[in-house]
Amino acid sequence: MKEELFTKRLILRKMQTSDANALFHIWSDPAVAAFMNISAFTHESQAIEMINTLNELAETNQAIRYSVIDLKSQEIIGSCGFNAINLENARVEIGYDIAKAHWGNGYAPESIQVLIHEAFENLGINRIEAKVEPANVNSVKVLKKLGFSFEGTLRQYEKVNKGFVDIQMYSLLKSD
Repeated sequence: MKEELFTKRLILRKMQTSDANALFHIWSDPAVAAFMNISAFTHESQAIEMINTLNELAETNQAIRYSVIDLKSQEIIGSCGFNAINLENARVEIGYDIAKAHWGNGYAPESIQVLIHEAFENLGINRIEAKVEPANVNSVKVLKKLGFSFEGTLRQYEKVNKGFVDIQMYSLLKSD
């Protein structure tokens, strides 16, 4: 897996424990954490633990998460990556989050676009999946903008603080 990916405005760099403070500030925002299947973090140690877990998964090519860095300011403004990698079936699941202060600037689609390119062109992936809570309308808009197709609703698929929630499945195929 590549440890760095680039867009016009962003660097996607494999997460490092030194990113913990910046990511903690993002993941501790209830507005950001609301659709991440985590409770908003309350301690920086939670961010360190998350980064370590994700990096362990990256060692065995099961997942990889990148810190999204603004090229101009060098500020970490979010994260994205492959939450699950299934090379045997040429399938990945993507995930992403952007700090609330940077919502509406096109950073999410820009980050996802480079993940799409990496998956299809360099990893031999055929199918990219994204699982989204129906209430996360901004994420749904991003996926539709990038050509993802709605496949259906997985009823009461995930357990979160508020109980079980439905998840909508979106996908993009290499042939799309």
